[in-house]
Amino acid sequence: MKINFSPFSLRKTITLGLFSVVLLVALSNPINAQSAKKSKTKPWYELGMMVDPILDQIFLFYLAMTYTNQSDIGECFDTASKVKLDDPDSWANEWTATANRLQKLAVNSEKEGNTISAGQQYLRSATYYSAALHRHNHPEAPLVKKNTRMASASFKKAIELLKLPVEPVQIPYEDGYLPGYFFKSPIADGPAPVMIIHQGRDGWAIHDKYLADAAIKRGYHCLLFDGPGQGVTLRLQGLPFRYDWENVITPVVDFVVQRNDVDPDRIGLMGLSMGGSLAPRAAAFEKRIKVCVANPGVLNWSDIPLEFMGNFDPELKTLWKSDPEKFNKRIEELGKKIPLIAWGIDDMMWKHGAETPADWVVDMQNYSNLDIVSKITCKVLVMDGTDDDFSQGKELFEALKCPKDYMLFTAEDTGLQHCQAGALGISSERIFDWLDKNLK
Repeated sequence: MKINFSPFSLRKTITLGLFSVVLLVALSNPINAQSAKKSKTKPWYELGMMVDPILDQIFLFYLAMTYTNQSDIGECFDTASKVKLDDPDSWANEWTATANRLQKLAVNSEKEGNTISAGQQYLRSATYYSAALHRHNHPEAPLVKKNTRMASASFKKAIELLKLPVEPVQIPYEDGYLPGYFFKSPIADGPAPVMIIHQGRDGWAIHDKYLADAAIKRGYHCLLFDGPGQGVTLRLQGLPFRYDWENVITPVVDFVVQRNDVDPDRIGLMGLSMGGSLAPRAAAFEKRIKVCVANPGVLNWSDIPLEFMGNFDPELKTLWKSDPEKFNKRIEELGKKIPLIAWGIDDMMWKHGAETPADWVVDMQNYSNLDIVSKITCKVLVMDGTDDDFSQGKELFEALKCPKDYMLFTAEDTGLQHCQAGALGISSERIFDWLDKNLK
């Protein structure tokens, strides 16, 4: 079974790993575990639907998509309530079942001429098909490609039936293309500014619809896309991540500047989660970018996996370099004791195209902006959250030599979690208020 660490709480992951015995006991008696959690005061975003705090936050991520009608509260809670904590495949199976149910509803609604209902049902089913793959334990399983195709087809069907101002696009990239969606603002007067937006390790382009909706209401065009290692591109084309993200963004910029409705002097780039490392990297080399938004800001992404593994075994922080074979064996042993290690490392190896854990750590050393941060010349918005365990916002902000602003989310505004999970309203409002002053 795979688990994706990057969009959610590293601190909680480490805590759970260190107390894996407690987790195993909790799994055997989830009722007692839930009762214990309920007896303590906890933040609003710890929903307590499952013992596993990572799955709990993944659930919040998809629950929050009700903000753009891409999920519904009852459907999300009903699905999560059916997930069996002792079954590694249960998460993927239950979300797929919900997606299939919505898909059937959509087909029937469309046959009956209820196009609005059908469009809304297709939109939600697309989310649930992708949610199933957020924690799928077999990357090569037929369900992975099937769900990916269903998610894309459902989203496109929703665009058609709901008459959204969106055009599915294929961005020329090397010998193939990157899939994306160009949202055209209906209120733009002449060539307009455009925001290019991408996710990080675990999100898909369709998950950023809330940002595209905010953009077109304000007169911006918006391009959402899946790059190598992400969403549809990873699962259907098999393209893993690459650290030199400028070689991804430059073809994307080439694509948007060819459009007559885009102002080539007003191009913004935003990266979320791990994208908060990738986007600044690209902006250092692609000088047609006028503003860059890092949500959250990341200076040295390569620190994160070593810090994570060091909490289980301090020697691992250097062993990958001095004795790769011993490192791989140690990871295998840890994985047998702590499922979180096995799930997480395997998932990361897949997304980075690595054959062994040591190979993956070696590749991760390239994901650092320390050597290129001084090359960034456009204005940068560095976003941060007081409970965002993956943010290096302060470090990136201090290292930047270009024009820059720092935006902190706190418990008071509810955006303190990673990428403002569960607080999409205040997040998009503050981002576009800043863009109105610096790009529009």
